[in-house]
Amino acid sequence: LNLCTMMNAVVRSVVRCPSRCRLRHSNGRHFAAQAQQQIPYSENEFPDRREAPIISRTKAADVVVTSKPQSNSQHRVIPSTRSIGVERPAHIPPNVPIDSLEIPETKITTLSNGVRVGSMETYSQVSTVGVLLDFGSRHELEQYTVPSTNKTVSTAGVNHLMELLAFNSTKNYDGTEIRNILETLGGATFAQSSREQMMYCVDVLRPNVNEAFNLLGETIQSPIVQEIEVEEMKQVIMFQTMDMMPQVLMGEGLQLAAYGPMDGKLQQLGRPHFCTAEALPNLTADSVHAFREQHLLNNPEGIVVSGSGISHDALVELAEANFGHMTSNKSDSAKTTIPSIYTGGEYRLQTEPSPHSAKEEFTHIAVAFEVGGWHSLDLVPTCVLQTLLGGGSSFSAGGPGKGMYSRLYREILNRHRWAESAEAFTSFHAESGLWGISGSCPPQFGREMATTIVQQFDKLANDFVTDEELDRARNMLKCNVLTQLESR
Repeated sequence: LNLCTMMNAVVRSVVRCPSRCRLRHSNGRHFAAQAQQQIPYSENEFPDRREAPIISRTKAADVVVTSKPQSNSQHRVIPSTRSIGVERPAHIPPNVPIDSLEIPETKITTLSNGVRVGSMETYSQVSTVGVLLDFGSRHELEQYTVPSTNKTVSTAGVNHLMELLAFNSTKNYDGTEIRNILETLGGATFAQSSREQMMYCVDVLRPNVNEAFNLLGETIQSPIVQEIEVEEMKQVIMFQTMDMMPQVLMGEGLQLAAYGPMDGKLQQLGRPHFCTAEALPNLTADSVHAFREQHLLNNPEGIVVSGSGISHDALVELAEANFGHMTSNKSDSAKTTIPSIYTGGEYRLQTEPSPHSAKEEFTHIAVAFEVGGWHSLDLVPTCVLQTLLGGGSSFSAGGPGKGMYSRLYREILNRHRWAESAEAFTSFHAESGLWGISGSCPPQFGREMATTIVQQFDKLANDFVTDEELDRARNMLKCNVLTQLESR
Protein backbone atom coordinates (compact mmCIF):
# COMPACT_ATOMS: atom_id res chain seq x y z
CA LEU A 1 0.00 0.00 0.00
CA ASN A 2 2.84 2.40 0.76
CA LEU A 3 4.34 1.70 -2.66
CA CYS A 4 1.00 2.33 -4.37
CA THR A 5 0.58 5.61 -2.44
CA MET A 6 4.03 6.77 -3.52
CA MET A 7 3.36 5.89 -7.17
CA ASN A 8 0.02 7.75 -7.09
CA ALA A 9 1.78 10.82 -5.70
CA VAL A 10 4.31 10.68 -8.52
CA VAL A 11 1.61 10.41 -11.17
CA ARG A 12 -0.32 13.33 -9.63
CA SER A 13 2.80 15.48 -9.64
CA VAL A 14 3.24 14.73 -13.34
CA VAL A 15 -0.40 15.53 -14.13
CA ARG A 16 -0.20 18.90 -12.34
CA CYS A 17 2.76 20.11 -14.39
CA PRO A 18 1.44 20.31 -18.00
CA SER A 19 4.03 22.96 -18.91
CA ARG A 20 6.92 20.59 -18.26
CA CYS A 21 5.67 17.34 -19.70
CA ARG A 22 2.98 15.75 -21.84
CA LEU A 23 0.95 12.68 -20.81
CA ARG A 24 0.05 9.79 -23.06
CA HIS A 25 -2.61 7.24 -22.06
CA SER A 26 -1.59 3.63 -22.62
CA ASN A 27 -4.17 0.84 -22.03
CA GLY A 28 -5.70 2.82 -19.18
CA ARG A 29 -2.90 1.62 -16.84
CA HIS A 30 0.44 3.10 -17.88
CA PHE A 31 1.57 6.65 -18.33
CA ALA A 32 4.85 7.68 -19.96
CA ALA A 33 6.31 11.07 -19.16
CA GLN A 34 8.28 12.64 -21.98
CA ALA A 35 10.25 15.79 -21.19
CA GLN A 36 9.99 18.87 -23.36
CA GLN A 37 12.51 21.21 -21.74
CA GLN A 38 14.82 18.91 -19.75
CA ILE A 39 15.24 15.28 -18.74
CA PRO A 40 13.12 14.55 -15.64
CA TYR A 41 15.81 12.25 -14.19
CA SER A 42 19.55 12.50 -13.58
CA GLU A 43 21.82 10.95 -16.18
CA ASN A 44 24.11 9.94 -13.31
CA GLU A 45 21.34 7.75 -11.91
CA PHE A 46 20.39 6.24 -15.28
CA PRO A 47 23.52 6.52 -17.46
CA ASP A 48 22.40 3.79 -19.87
CA ARG A 49 18.83 5.00 -20.51
CA ARG A 50 17.90 6.92 -23.66
CA GLU A 51 14.26 7.53 -22.75
CA ALA A 52 12.23 8.49 -19.74
CA PRO A 53 11.35 5.64 -17.36
CA ILE A 54 7.82 4.22 -17.52
CA ILE A 55 5.77 4.87 -14.39
CA SER A 56 3.14 2.24 -13.62
CA ARG A 57 0.23 2.41 -11.19
CA THR A 58 -1.46 -0.59 -9.67
CA LYS A 59 -4.35 -0.80 -7.23
CA ALA A 60 -4.21 -3.16 -4.31
CA ALA A 61 -7.46 -4.79 -5.48
CA ASP A 62 -5.81 -5.79 -8.75
CA VAL A 63 -3.11 -7.82 -7.00
CA VAL A 64 -3.91 -11.53 -7.00
CA VAL A 65 -2.46 -13.46 -4.10
CA THR A 66 -2.16 -17.19 -4.62
CA SER A 67 -2.60 -19.18 -1.44
CA LYS A 68 -0.16 -21.99 -0.66
CA PRO A 69 -1.63 -25.47 -0.23
CA GLN A 70 -1.87 -26.52 3.36
CA SER A 71 0.47 -29.33 4.33
CA ASN A 72 -0.88 -32.15 6.44
CA SER A 73 2.53 -32.67 8.07
CA GLN A 74 3.50 -30.41 10.94
CA HIS A 75 7.25 -30.99 10.41
CA ARG A 76 9.43 -30.11 7.44
CA VAL A 77 10.87 -33.17 5.72
CA ILE A 78 14.47 -32.82 4.46
CA PRO A 79 15.03 -34.57 1.11
CA SER A 80 17.35 -37.52 1.24
CA THR A 81 19.88 -35.75 -1.00
CA ARG A 82 20.26 -33.00 1.59
CA SER A 83 20.14 -35.04 4.75
CA ILE A 84 23.08 -34.95 7.14
CA GLY A 85 24.76 -38.27 7.74
CA VAL A 86 25.14 -39.83 11.14
CA GLU A 87 28.94 -39.53 10.97
CA ARG A 88 30.61 -36.29 9.90
CA PRO A 89 33.53 -36.37 7.45
CA ALA A 90 36.89 -36.72 9.14
CA HIS A 91 38.27 -33.48 7.69
CA ILE A 92 35.53 -31.36 9.29
CA PRO A 93 36.32 -30.26 12.89
CA PRO A 94 33.68 -31.20 15.47
CA ASN A 95 30.86 -28.70 15.90
CA VAL A 96 30.97 -28.69 19.67
CA PRO A 97 31.27 -25.98 22.34
CA ILE A 98 34.70 -24.42 22.52
CA ASP A 99 35.10 -25.48 26.14
CA SER A 100 35.06 -29.14 25.12
CA LEU A 101 37.82 -28.75 22.49
CA GLU A 102 41.39 -29.65 23.24
CA ILE A 103 43.58 -26.60 23.85
CA PRO A 104 45.89 -26.15 20.83
CA GLU A 105 49.41 -27.26 21.58
CA THR A 106 52.47 -28.12 19.55
CA LYS A 107 52.97 -31.85 19.02
CA ILE A 108 56.23 -33.31 17.68
CA THR A 109 56.88 -36.78 16.30
CA THR A 110 60.10 -38.18 14.81
CA LEU A 111 59.78 -40.78 12.07
CA SER A 112 61.99 -43.86 11.97
CA ASN A 113 64.33 -42.29 9.38
CA GLY A 114 64.79 -39.04 11.32
CA VAL A 115 62.19 -36.78 9.67
CA ARG A 116 60.58 -34.59 12.32
CA VAL A 117 56.87 -33.71 12.25
CA GLY A 118 55.43 -30.81 14.25
CA SER A 119 51.86 -29.51 14.19
CA MET A 120 49.22 -27.52 16.04
CA GLU A 121 45.49 -28.16 15.62
CA THR A 122 43.80 -24.74 15.40
CA TYR A 123 40.39 -26.05 14.19
CA SER A 124 40.63 -23.75 11.19
CA GLN A 125 38.97 -24.44 7.84
CA VAL A 126 42.26 -23.50 6.13
CA SER A 127 45.28 -25.72 6.64
CA THR A 128 48.88 -24.64 6.27
CA VAL A 129 51.47 -27.35 5.65
CA GLY A 130 55.14 -26.77 5.00
CA VAL A 131 58.51 -28.46 4.80
CA LEU A 132 61.66 -26.86 6.24
CA LEU A 133 65.02 -28.03 4.93
CA ASP A 134 68.29 -27.72 6.82
CA PHE A 135 70.33 -25.88 4.21
CA GLY A 136 70.73 -22.33 2.97
CA SER A 137 72.98 -19.90 1.19
CA ARG A 138 75.75 -20.38 3.77
CA HIS A 139 76.30 -23.88 2.34
CA GLU A 140 76.97 -22.72 -1.22
CA LEU A 141 80.39 -23.14 -2.83
CA GLU A 142 82.18 -21.56 -5.76
CA GLN A 143 83.40 -25.01 -6.79
CA TYR A 144 81.90 -28.35 -5.81
CA THR A 145 82.78 -31.75 -7.24
CA VAL A 146 79.80 -34.08 -7.53
CA PRO A 147 80.82 -37.50 -6.13
CA SER A 148 78.62 -39.48 -8.50
CA THR A 149 79.94 -37.86 -11.69
CA ASN A 150 83.22 -36.18 -10.65
CA LYS A 151 81.91 -33.08 -12.37
CA THR A 152 82.79 -29.68 -10.91
CA VAL A 153 80.02 -27.11 -10.72
CA SER A 154 79.38 -23.82 -8.93
CA THR A 155 76.55 -23.66 -6.40
CA ALA A 156 76.96 -19.97 -5.50
CA GLY A 157 73.51 -18.37 -5.71
CA VAL A 158 71.68 -21.68 -6.10
CA ASN A 159 69.31 -21.07 -3.15
CA HIS A 160 68.05 -17.89 -4.77
CA LEU A 161 67.48 -19.88 -7.96
CA MET A 162 65.75 -22.79 -6.19
CA GLU A 163 63.36 -20.37 -4.48
CA LEU A 164 62.20 -19.14 -7.88
CA LEU A 165 62.05 -22.65 -9.36
CA ALA A 166 59.73 -23.94 -6.63
CA PHE A 167 56.46 -25.57 -7.75
CA ASN A 168 57.55 -25.91 -11.37
CA SER A 169 57.85 -29.10 -13.44
CA THR A 170 58.07 -32.40 -11.56
CA LYS A 171 58.23 -36.06 -12.51
CA ASN A 172 54.46 -36.36 -13.03
CA TYR A 173 53.32 -32.78 -13.68
CA ASP A 174 54.55 -29.70 -15.48
CA GLY A 175 54.46 -26.27 -13.88
CA THR A 176 51.16 -25.26 -15.50
CA GLU A 177 49.41 -28.42 -14.31
CA ILE A 178 50.62 -27.90 -10.73
CA ARG A 179 49.34 -24.34 -10.69
CA ASN A 180 45.97 -25.39 -12.15
CA ILE A 181 45.58 -28.24 -9.65
CA LEU A 182 46.38 -25.99 -6.69
CA GLU A 183 43.98 -23.37 -7.98
CA THR A 184 41.25 -26.02 -8.17
CA LEU A 185 42.06 -27.12 -4.62
CA GLY A 186 41.87 -23.54 -3.37
CA GLY A 187 45.57 -23.43 -2.45
CA ALA A 188 48.35 -20.87 -2.46
CA THR A 189 52.06 -21.70 -2.49
CA PHE A 190 55.25 -19.91 -1.58
CA ALA A 191 58.90 -20.75 -1.03
CA GLN A 192 61.49 -18.83 0.96
CA SER A 193 65.19 -19.31 1.48
CA SER A 194 67.53 -17.90 4.10
CA ARG A 195 71.15 -18.33 5.05
CA GLU A 196 70.44 -21.48 7.08
CA GLN A 197 67.06 -22.93 6.02
CA MET A 198 64.72 -23.22 3.08
CA MET A 199 60.95 -23.57 3.33
CA TYR A 200 58.24 -24.77 0.95
CA CYS A 201 54.68 -24.04 2.08
CA VAL A 202 51.07 -24.48 0.93
CA ASP A 203 47.88 -22.85 2.24
CA VAL A 204 44.85 -24.90 1.22
CA LEU A 205 41.25 -25.55 2.20
CA ARG A 206 41.11 -28.21 4.86
CA PRO A 207 39.25 -30.91 2.85
CA ASN A 208 41.98 -30.77 0.16
CA VAL A 209 45.06 -30.95 2.36
CA ASN A 210 45.95 -34.51 1.33
CA GLU A 211 46.17 -33.72 -2.38
CA ALA A 212 48.04 -30.49 -1.72
CA PHE A 213 50.61 -32.19 0.51
CA ASN A 214 51.26 -34.86 -2.11
CA LEU A 215 52.06 -32.10 -4.62
CA LEU A 216 54.28 -30.45 -2.02
CA GLY A 217 56.19 -33.70 -1.49
CA GLU A 218 56.65 -34.23 -5.21
CA THR A 219 57.88 -30.67 -5.68
CA ILE A 220 60.59 -31.22 -3.09
CA GLN A 221 61.66 -34.74 -4.02
CA SER A 222 61.07 -35.09 -7.78
CA PRO A 223 61.56 -31.75 -9.55
CA ILE A 224 62.63 -31.82 -13.19
CA VAL A 225 64.97 -28.86 -13.37
CA GLN A 226 65.02 -28.02 -17.06
CA GLU A 227 67.58 -25.70 -18.61
CA ILE A 228 64.87 -23.56 -20.17
CA GLU A 229 63.30 -22.97 -16.73
CA VAL A 230 66.73 -22.18 -15.27
CA GLU A 231 67.42 -19.61 -17.98
CA GLU A 232 64.02 -17.97 -17.41
CA MET A 233 64.63 -17.70 -13.68
CA LYS A 234 68.14 -16.34 -14.28
CA GLN A 235 66.52 -13.51 -16.22
CA VAL A 236 64.26 -12.87 -13.22
CA ILE A 237 67.30 -12.81 -10.90
CA MET A 238 69.03 -10.34 -13.18
CA PHE A 239 66.05 -7.97 -13.05
CA GLN A 240 65.78 -8.40 -9.27
CA THR A 241 69.47 -7.54 -8.89
CA MET A 242 69.03 -4.37 -10.93
CA ASP A 243 66.06 -3.25 -8.81
CA MET A 244 67.16 -4.40 -5.35
CA MET A 245 66.12 -2.19 -2.45
CA PRO A 246 68.88 -0.22 -0.66
CA GLN A 247 67.84 -1.75 2.67
CA VAL A 248 68.47 -5.23 1.27
CA LEU A 249 71.89 -4.22 -0.03
CA MET A 250 72.72 -2.75 3.39
CA GLY A 251 71.75 -6.02 5.09
CA GLU A 252 74.02 -7.94 2.73
CA GLY A 253 76.84 -5.52 3.51
CA LEU A 254 76.38 -6.02 7.26
CA GLN A 255 76.92 -9.76 6.90
CA LEU A 256 79.98 -9.31 4.70
CA ALA A 257 81.53 -6.86 7.17
CA ALA A 258 80.65 -8.79 10.35
CA TYR A 259 81.95 -12.15 9.14
CA GLY A 260 84.79 -11.13 6.87
CA PRO A 261 87.13 -13.51 5.02
CA MET A 262 89.60 -15.56 7.01
CA ASP A 263 92.79 -16.95 5.46
CA GLY A 264 91.65 -15.56 2.14
CA LYS A 265 88.37 -17.53 2.13
CA LEU A 266 84.81 -16.40 2.65
CA GLN A 267 83.15 -17.52 5.86
CA GLN A 268 79.75 -19.13 5.53
CA LEU A 269 77.81 -16.34 7.25
CA GLY A 270 79.82 -13.81 5.25
CA ARG A 271 78.62 -15.15 1.92
CA PRO A 272 76.05 -13.19 -0.13
CA HIS A 273 72.56 -14.56 0.30
CA PHE A 274 71.21 -13.33 -3.02
CA CYS A 275 72.79 -14.42 -6.26
CA THR A 276 75.34 -11.85 -7.43
CA ALA A 277 75.88 -10.71 -10.99
CA GLU A 278 79.28 -12.44 -10.98
CA ALA A 279 77.83 -15.81 -9.91
CA LEU A 280 74.78 -15.73 -12.18
CA PRO A 281 76.46 -16.95 -15.44
CA ASN A 282 77.81 -20.06 -13.66
CA LEU A 283 74.41 -21.32 -12.51
CA THR A 284 73.02 -24.27 -14.45
CA ALA A 285 70.58 -27.12 -13.92
CA ASP A 286 73.57 -29.25 -12.85
CA SER A 287 74.20 -26.75 -10.03
CA VAL A 288 70.72 -27.35 -8.64
CA HIS A 289 70.99 -31.14 -8.93
CA ALA A 290 74.41 -31.17 -7.26
CA PHE A 291 73.26 -29.00 -4.34
CA ARG A 292 70.15 -31.15 -3.81
CA GLU A 293 72.21 -34.34 -3.92
CA GLN A 294 74.62 -32.99 -1.32
CA HIS A 295 72.16 -31.53 1.20
CA LEU A 296 68.66 -32.97 0.64
CA LEU A 297 68.32 -36.38 -0.99
CA ASN A 298 70.41 -38.30 1.56
CA ASN A 299 69.62 -36.23 4.63
CA PRO A 300 66.17 -37.04 6.12
CA GLU A 301 67.39 -35.78 9.50
CA GLY A 302 67.45 -32.30 7.99
CA ILE A 303 63.73 -32.33 7.07
CA VAL A 304 61.02 -30.87 9.30
CA VAL A 305 57.35 -31.20 8.30
CA SER A 306 55.09 -28.67 10.01
CA GLY A 307 51.43 -27.79 9.84
CA SER A 308 48.58 -25.89 11.45
CA GLY A 309 44.87 -26.46 11.07
CA ILE A 310 45.43 -30.20 10.71
CA SER A 311 45.38 -33.05 13.19
CA HIS A 312 48.78 -34.35 14.22
CA ASP A 313 48.01 -37.95 13.32
CA ALA A 314 46.92 -36.94 9.82
CA LEU A 315 50.11 -34.94 9.27
CA VAL A 316 52.30 -37.78 10.52
CA GLU A 317 50.56 -40.13 8.09
CA LEU A 318 51.16 -37.73 5.19
CA ALA A 319 54.80 -37.24 6.17
CA GLU A 320 55.33 -41.00 6.40
CA ALA A 321 53.82 -41.55 2.96
CA ASN A 322 55.89 -38.85 1.26
CA PHE A 323 59.19 -38.81 3.17
CA GLY A 324 59.26 -42.04 5.17
CA HIS A 325 61.11 -43.95 2.44
CA MET A 326 64.15 -41.64 2.46
CA THR A 327 67.38 -43.14 3.80
CA SER A 328 70.42 -41.46 5.29
CA ASN A 329 73.83 -41.78 3.70
CA LYS A 330 76.35 -40.52 6.24
CA SER A 331 79.13 -40.22 3.67
CA ASP A 332 77.11 -37.82 1.52
CA SER A 333 75.15 -36.01 4.23
CA ALA A 334 78.12 -35.28 6.47
CA LYS A 335 77.99 -32.09 8.51
CA THR A 336 78.62 -29.20 6.11
CA THR A 337 77.97 -26.29 8.51
CA ILE A 338 81.25 -24.65 9.49
CA PRO A 339 80.94 -22.13 12.37
CA SER A 340 81.70 -18.54 11.38
CA ILE A 341 83.80 -16.21 13.52
CA TYR A 342 82.85 -12.58 14.04
CA THR A 343 85.56 -10.31 12.65
CA GLY A 344 83.90 -6.91 12.41
CA GLY A 345 84.72 -4.41 9.74
CA GLU A 346 83.27 -1.84 7.39
CA TYR A 347 81.38 -2.13 4.13
CA ARG A 348 80.56 0.76 1.81
CA LEU A 349 78.58 0.69 -1.41
CA GLN A 350 78.24 3.78 -3.56
CA THR A 351 75.64 3.69 -6.31
CA GLU A 352 75.06 5.97 -9.25
CA PRO A 353 72.47 8.73 -8.83
CA SER A 354 68.99 7.88 -10.05
CA PRO A 355 68.12 9.24 -13.51
CA HIS A 356 64.70 10.23 -12.15
CA SER A 357 65.30 13.64 -10.59
CA ALA A 358 61.88 13.65 -8.90
CA LYS A 359 62.81 10.62 -6.79
CA GLU A 360 64.54 11.62 -3.56
CA GLU A 361 67.57 9.51 -2.69
CA PHE A 362 68.86 8.70 0.78
CA THR A 363 72.03 7.54 2.43
CA HIS A 364 71.57 4.35 4.47
CA ILE A 365 73.75 3.70 7.52
CA ALA A 366 73.82 0.75 9.94
CA VAL A 367 75.95 0.04 13.01
CA ALA A 368 75.80 -3.41 14.61
CA PHE A 369 77.41 -5.49 17.37
CA GLU A 370 77.72 -9.23 17.77
CA VAL A 371 75.25 -11.02 20.05
CA GLY A 372 74.52 -14.67 20.71
CA GLY A 373 72.74 -16.95 18.26
CA TRP A 374 69.44 -18.79 18.46
CA HIS A 375 70.58 -20.93 21.40
CA SER A 376 72.11 -18.11 23.43
CA LEU A 377 70.77 -17.15 26.86
CA ASP A 378 70.82 -13.52 25.67
CA LEU A 379 68.26 -14.14 22.93
CA VAL A 380 65.23 -12.81 24.82
CA PRO A 381 67.03 -9.80 26.41
CA THR A 382 68.29 -8.86 22.94
CA CYS A 383 64.75 -8.97 21.55
CA VAL A 384 63.50 -6.83 24.45
CA LEU A 385 66.25 -4.30 23.78
CA GLN A 386 65.35 -4.19 20.10
CA THR A 387 61.69 -3.56 20.98
CA LEU A 388 62.69 -0.88 23.49
CA LEU A 389 64.63 1.02 20.84
CA GLY A 390 61.94 0.37 18.23
CA GLY A 391 61.78 3.05 15.59
CA GLY A 392 60.62 2.93 12.01
CA SER A 393 59.98 5.37 9.18
CA SER A 394 59.28 9.07 9.56
CA PHE A 395 55.92 8.47 7.86
CA SER A 396 54.06 5.71 9.69
CA ALA A 397 50.38 5.62 10.57
CA GLY A 398 49.51 4.05 13.87
CA GLY A 399 49.77 4.42 17.62
CA PRO A 400 51.91 3.01 20.43
CA GLY A 401 51.53 -0.48 18.97
CA LYS A 402 53.49 0.68 15.94
CA GLY A 403 56.35 1.91 18.12
CA MET A 404 55.50 5.62 18.19
CA TYR A 405 56.60 5.80 21.83
CA SER A 406 59.80 3.85 21.37
CA ARG A 407 63.13 5.53 22.07
CA LEU A 408 64.27 5.97 18.46
CA TYR A 409 60.97 7.57 17.54
CA ARG A 410 61.12 10.01 20.41
CA GLU A 411 64.81 10.88 20.25
CA ILE A 412 65.62 10.71 16.53
CA LEU A 413 62.58 10.81 14.26
CA ASN A 414 60.69 13.40 16.30
CA ARG A 415 63.72 15.62 16.88
CA HIS A 416 65.59 15.69 13.58
CA ARG A 417 63.75 16.81 10.48
CA TRP A 418 66.35 15.23 8.20
CA ALA A 419 65.85 11.69 9.62
CA GLU A 420 63.91 9.59 7.13
CA SER A 421 64.08 6.37 9.19
CA ALA A 422 65.71 4.98 12.31
CA GLU A 423 65.12 1.43 13.46
CA ALA A 424 66.69 -1.25 15.65
CA PHE A 425 67.22 -4.68 14.10
CA THR A 426 68.43 -8.18 14.94
CA SER A 427 69.80 -11.02 12.83
CA PHE A 428 70.18 -14.42 14.48
CA HIS A 429 72.03 -17.52 13.26
CA ALA A 430 73.03 -20.82 14.81
CA GLU A 431 76.33 -19.74 16.32
CA SER A 432 76.17 -15.95 16.28
CA GLY A 433 73.97 -12.95 15.65
CA LEU A 434 73.88 -9.19 15.06
CA TRP A 435 72.04 -6.42 16.86
CA GLY A 436 72.20 -2.79 15.83
CA ILE A 437 70.55 0.39 14.60
CA SER A 438 69.99 1.46 11.00
CA GLY A 439 68.93 4.83 9.65
CA SER A 440 68.47 6.75 6.43
CA CYS A 441 68.66 10.44 5.59
CA PRO A 442 69.52 12.78 2.68
CA PRO A 443 73.19 12.44 1.66
CA GLN A 444 74.22 15.82 3.10
CA PHE A 445 73.16 14.69 6.61
CA GLY A 446 75.05 11.38 6.60
CA ARG A 447 77.56 12.55 9.23
CA GLU A 448 74.77 13.68 11.55
CA MET A 449 72.95 10.36 11.19
CA ALA A 450 76.09 8.34 12.00
CA THR A 451 76.76 10.54 15.06
CA THR A 452 73.17 10.19 16.27
CA ILE A 453 73.26 6.39 16.02
CA VAL A 454 76.51 6.22 17.99
CA GLN A 455 75.03 8.50 20.66
CA GLN A 456 72.18 6.02 21.16
CA PHE A 457 74.66 3.22 21.84
CA ASP A 458 76.56 5.47 24.23
CA LYS A 459 73.36 6.27 26.12
CA LEU A 460 72.55 2.57 26.48
CA ALA A 461 76.03 1.87 27.83
CA ASN A 462 76.08 4.67 30.41
CA ASP A 463 72.46 5.28 31.45
CA PHE A 464 69.98 2.91 33.02
CA VAL A 465 66.80 2.08 31.15
CA THR A 466 63.72 3.44 32.92
CA ASP A 467 61.13 1.09 34.39
CA GLU A 468 58.48 2.62 32.13
CA GLU A 469 60.49 1.88 28.98
CA LEU A 470 61.31 -1.64 30.12
CA ASP A 471 57.70 -2.51 30.97
CA ARG A 472 56.47 -1.11 27.66
CA ALA A 473 59.10 -3.06 25.70
CA ARG A 474 58.34 -6.34 27.45
CA ASN A 475 54.60 -5.95 26.94
CA MET A 476 55.05 -5.04 23.28
CA LEU A 477 57.29 -8.07 22.72
CA LYS A 478 54.73 -10.35 24.37
CA CYS A 479 52.02 -8.83 22.18
CA ASN A 480 54.10 -9.42 19.04
CA VAL A 481 54.77 -13.05 19.93
CA LEU A 482 51.11 -13.78 20.70
CA THR A 483 50.04 -12.06 17.50
CA GLN A 484 52.37 -14.29 15.49
CA LEU A 485 50.87 -17.36 17.17
CA GLU A 486 47.43 -16.33 15.90
CA SER A 487 48.58 -16.55 12.28
CA ARG A 488 49.14 -19.72 10.33
